[in-house]
Amino acid sequence: MINKGKGPAKDKYDKFRINEEIDADNVRLVGESGEPQIVETSTALEMARNSGLDLVEISPNQDPPVCKIIDFSKFRFDQIKKAKEAKKKQKIVHVKEIKMRPAIDDNDFTHKVNRAKEFLGKGDKVKFTLMFRGREMVHPELGFEVMEKITVSLEGIGLVEKKAAQEGRNITMFMSPVAGLKK
Repeated sequence: MINKGKGPAKDKYDKFRINEEIDADNVRLVGESGEPQIVETSTALEMARNSGLDLVEISPNQDPPVCKIIDFSKFRFDQIKKAKEAKKKQKIVHVKEIKMRPAIDDNDFTHKVNRAKEFLGKGDKVKFTLMFRGREMVHPELGFEVMEKITVSLEGIGLVEKKAAQEGRNITMFMSPVAGLKK
């Protein structure tokens, strides 16, 4: 961890106070045996020392704070392992952009729609940008027809997240994959 001279480096697991760091008078001790019990902090510390483990404050916002008698290094290792597993299961959604013109040829249109199908199949979102040049701006309805054609071509594969809207010289539309279609 990078420390830029502003005190000791903090780990996100330093939020758990252990043993003598716990400053409450009483703690709610939760263990494997039975119900939680409210005990004096000194008694709980003594119980932890006798069993060769640590007294760890799990939930400091409760009154009294919730503590467990566990091996802190093993607890910390398990927390890091769970965080790594959760990060592996995350899916990062990318936004892929496909640009076209209002006078697009059929083969070019088919190719771009096939690329969009590929992107949507992988779970990515697609932004369609239709660009006008010069006097093409006189006929924006041609651009909206192309966007409608895209919507019809990708029906069942992608959902229109943001309808086609004109923004200056461009018409943009966002599509997201249909849930449950991912390969």
